[in-house]
Amino acid sequence: MGENNWTSRKRVETALDHREPDRVPYDLGGSILTGINQKAYRRLRQYLGLPEVEIEIEDMHQQLARVHEDVKQRLSVDVYGLNPGAPRGFVRPHWTEDGYRKIRDEWGIEWWMPEDGGFYYDMRVHPLANIADVGDLAGVRWPDPLDPGRYEGMAQRADELLNKKQVAYILGRNAPGVFEIAMWVRGFDNYYADMLGNPRLAEALLDIVCEIKMKYWAKALETVGDNVMMVSEADDLCGQYGPLTSPDLYRKMIKPRHTRLFAFIKKSAKAPVKIFYHCCGAVASLIPDLIESGIDILNPVQVSAAGMDTRELKRLYGKDLVFYGGGVDTQRVLPYGTPQEVRDEVRRRIEDLAPGGGFIFNTVHNIQADVPPENIMAIWEALQEYGVYR
Repeated sequence: MGENNWTSRKRVETALDHREPDRVPYDLGGSILTGINQKAYRRLRQYLGLPEVEIEIEDMHQQLARVHEDVKQRLSVDVYGLNPGAPRGFVRPHWTEDGYRKIRDEWGIEWWMPEDGGFYYDMRVHPLANIADVGDLAGVRWPDPLDPGRYEGMAQRADELLNKKQVAYILGRNAPGVFEIAMWVRGFDNYYADMLGNPRLAEALLDIVCEIKMKYWAKALETVGDNVMMVSEADDLCGQYGPLTSPDLYRKMIKPRHTRLFAFIKKSAKAPVKIFYHCCGAVASLIPDLIESGIDILNPVQVSAAGMDTRELKRLYGKDLVFYGGGVDTQRVLPYGTPQEVRDEVRRRIEDLAPGGGFIFNTVHNIQADVPPENIMAIWEALQEYGVYR
């Protein structure tokens, strides 16, 4: 294909097909996992000499900015986002108390952010912390996955992105992962104890969340029709040094729900669709299971976590997985390194992950508030230099 014929859509489709396009595709703001904190985004706009504009928040908890079209054009971004809208039937409570800004989401979870110098919201109150058994779930009011507000404009936006703009997009989910939501509503300590001491309750929560997700995905995929490429799912199964549960417990409780959900998504889609699956941390030991469960894309590749050697992961799983992210370490190099250190890191990750296609460039998770614009641009400059296939 000639140089001038590469659209962003074609570039990403080629990479997803494990073939080499003209250059490595680039994502900034295509999802709430590949975005940028609003403070870093404001400084980036100033650095680029772009006009001051009102910054919309794409994700309240993480304080992510919605990336404007002028930035996407300036940086040749290939992947856009399409997230569900706010449900009509829910108005998020928000208030200020004891030095915190506080919000309550539709699951009943409270999130707090310090008024002075806060970067994002942390969860602090878990609504099901005091339940005792499965019977207590009967009275819980769950979010409505079919609320029409979630789907307003979704079909038109999908058509606009794929067909008119000829860019790629990730179709966002209605909630975090089945494991994550179960932990968040129950509380982490309670839920881990449930998995061993009260497994009926632990599994009942997973099944409720899985059913809610399947209802959402059935409606969302019907809404966008053929205009779909990637869908976003997630569950943080791992920490810095390894899985958060034993492999046996993961395979007994979580993997079957993932397998069911991912198969349902692919069956419901009107066109072939890739499962973009997010899991931070040292996930290397679980990758074969994730492939069996049905994922197509692993996000991110947390290069600073134990066992996450990019060259080895590409050798072992490059035929089965698209690696999405992992282009530069966000724990140390991106916020604290020099621009040259950032460029060196980007070059190394491209050399490891890009050969043969199957790589879409993004940082390891979102760009945080303390990242200087010079380092963000060092990413982009290195990608232009080293990310060209031919």
